[in-house]
Amino acid sequence: MKSKIKKILISFVLIIFVNFVSDLDILFDFGMIRPDIGLLYVLGLFLGPYGALGAVLGDILVGSMDGSSFIELFSSAIFSFGVSYLAYKLWYSGFKSNKVTKPILDNFYHFSLFLSSILVCGFVYAVFQGYLLELSLNQRIAEFGFFIYFFNFINVAFILGIIGIWLSKKIDFIDTPKVFKKSFNKKLYRILFYSLIIVSILLFISFILDIDYNIVIVELILDVILLFAYLTKPFEHKIELPDKNTIIEKIINSFIVITLAIAVFGVLITYMIYNYVIDTNINLYLQIMPGFIITDMILLIFLIPTMFILKYIENKIIVPISSFSEIEKFIKENEKIETEGLVNLYSRYVDENNEIGILARSYTELIEYNNNYIENIREIEGEKKRIEAELDIATRIQASRLPTEAIKTNEFIVNGYSHPAKEVGGDFFDYYMLDEDNLAIVIGDASGKGVPAALLAMITQVMIKQLLKDEINPSKVLYLLNDQICENNSESMFLTLWLGIYNKTTKKLIFSNAGHNPPLIKSSDKFKYMDIDSGIVLGVMEDFEFVDEELTLSNELVLYTDGITDANNIDGEMYGEDRLLNFFNEFKSDDDPINPLLNNIRSFTEDAEQYDDMTLVYLRIK
Repeated sequence: MKSKIKKILISFVLIIFVNFVSDLDILFDFGMIRPDIGLLYVLGLFLGPYGALGAVLGDILVGSMDGSSFIELFSSAIFSFGVSYLAYKLWYSGFKSNKVTKPILDNFYHFSLFLSSILVCGFVYAVFQGYLLELSLNQRIAEFGFFIYFFNFINVAFILGIIGIWLSKKIDFIDTPKVFKKSFNKKLYRILFYSLIIVSILLFISFILDIDYNIVIVELILDVILLFAYLTKPFEHKIELPDKNTIIEKIINSFIVITLAIAVFGVLITYMIYNYVIDTNINLYLQIMPGFIITDMILLIFLIPTMFILKYIENKIIVPISSFSEIEKFIKENEKIETEGLVNLYSRYVDENNEIGILARSYTELIEYNNNYIENIREIEGEKKRIEAELDIATRIQASRLPTEAIKTNEFIVNGYSHPAKEVGGDFFDYYMLDEDNLAIVIGDASGKGVPAALLAMITQVMIKQLLKDEINPSKVLYLLNDQICENNSESMFLTLWLGIYNKTTKKLIFSNAGHNPPLIKSSDKFKYMDIDSGIVLGVMEDFEFVDEELTLSNELVLYTDGITDANNIDGEMYGEDRLLNFFNEFKSDDDPINPLLNNIRSFTEDAEQYDDMTLVYLRIK
């Protein structure tokens, strides 16, 4: 309720203020024609029926102070309210558009609706008020009264309407109607609107043809009835938010600035004509008329071609670009673009032989390529998941082939650790009792990474176990193993391998090396790297004779792959053989050193990614 009263008071005060300023003759003095009549359109458009009511109450107060009769005030007030409210109805009626917004000039439709509603309201108002002027003065000046009212109405309404729309972007003061949810006869209201226009035109013709007053009175009454009958039309469209920062809005705003400048220039011309060319022998209306006519002729000459240009730009450029921009709401990360609506939309423009056609074809192809790409990615992801599942199985299989527990006897303890850089790797180790006295120890590193290296490692591990069933001499086992690997090695893969047989009774360790890193051995309470025959890697040369070496083992032995010494930190620095040697020399505990060594390596590498498998075997003689 407070909001309604506020709108009425705002309109009332504005009408009083404008009338007061005009009476001071600061800018204009049009005699009986008031410069505030254009406010009827503006207040009705922005504040609805409450703005129209406040404007009418203000007019009644001003008219009564000027000595107008009750009949004049009443008839003028009724019709002024109808015309002011008509502006509100016309804007929110949704002519040729289902998207109804607050008053805004953001496209050709809204600009056309703004201009046409001003012309309709101005014409209907001028016809009625022109006849009232003639009846009240009892003289034949209605023709001039119509034009004065009409030109005054449309010029003031145009200028103040644009200012009001711009101001409403900063301050939200616009009244919007509530939607009428029940059905009604739309065709009937369309007939009422066109009938109102036709009767108003007939009234104008009566000016020219000097029709009998009785007929004119009937036409006036019919005009009022049609006007208020149309004003009962319910509002059927929900008020939507306009599109923000559109290209066409910026173009139209630039165009409006020029149009507004022309309108203001015309007002200045009218002011100069009235103040400097005034002749008391010529009727006041005839003196003012040229200013209005010049202004509106200039506007028409500018408006008509510009409107066609704006319409062409909107239809041929802005609408296609806006259509292309609709793709934004269809784009979702890692999802295909819905093509059904978009491709149909773009297909309207693909045959055009211009930039819009190129853009439409590009968008259509882009959507197709994107969807094909997403489809391929999904297939790849599905394949990747399948491979990951298979690799997970392979990881478990490979891990199951490695010893899971340390062997602890009264004579020795042996333990190992292996961690692949990828899901599976080429490193492997093994230890197990061949018989009651002999312990087999194996550590190997296949070339490459991932599945190929893992396959070679697993095959080699199986072949070693099979060979050790018939032959426990390390060099002979490596000889036979090397020949088998070379025999079917189409991919030219190779591996390093160290194989040793430890006899717990004699404490003798017999071993043979195939290109593997020299182990660490503890002697005289200090670790050192063993000086052993390096041999050659397995898989590169057939019939190679490997060498057996023998030593008495009384302390500790450490076997490792190069993934341990090649572990790098974030600066690219490698852990190295010296750090490995220093760790074991500084490690004085009798506990298993494998986990402490791994922690030491992690502290060195921090978060740096490792690219090689890490494998370690530790043997301690009690």
